[in-house]
Amino acid sequence: MKNQIINILAVLALATTAWAEGKAVFNPSDTVATAVSRQVGQRVELRLKSGDKLVGKLEAVGDKAVHLSALTGQEFFDAVVALDDISAVIVRTGGK
Repeated sequence: MKNQIINILAVLALATTAWAEGKAVFNPSDTVATAVSRQVGQRVELRLKSGDKLVGKLEAVGDKAVHLSALTGQEFFDAVVALDDISAVIVRTGGK
C-alpha cells in the first residue's frame, strides 16, 4: 500500500510539472510504466525507491524493466532498471 501511494504521488508530481510547462501528456489512468514509455528517446532522471537516481537516455520500456543508455557520469555504461523500483520519472519539458 505504501509503495502504491508513493507511485501515485510520483506520477502526480510528474503530471503537475508537465502541465505547468505544457509539453508532456498525462492521463489520470497513467502508471509509472505508461508515463515513462512516452519518454523513449529522451533524457530522463529516474528516482529509485532506494533513494538513488539514474540519468540517461531512455532507450526502451518493457513489461518489467526499462533500458537507459549513456548514463550521466558513466557515459560508457547502460542500465536496466526494474519498473517496480522507480518512484519518480523526471523529464525536462522546457526552459533554458
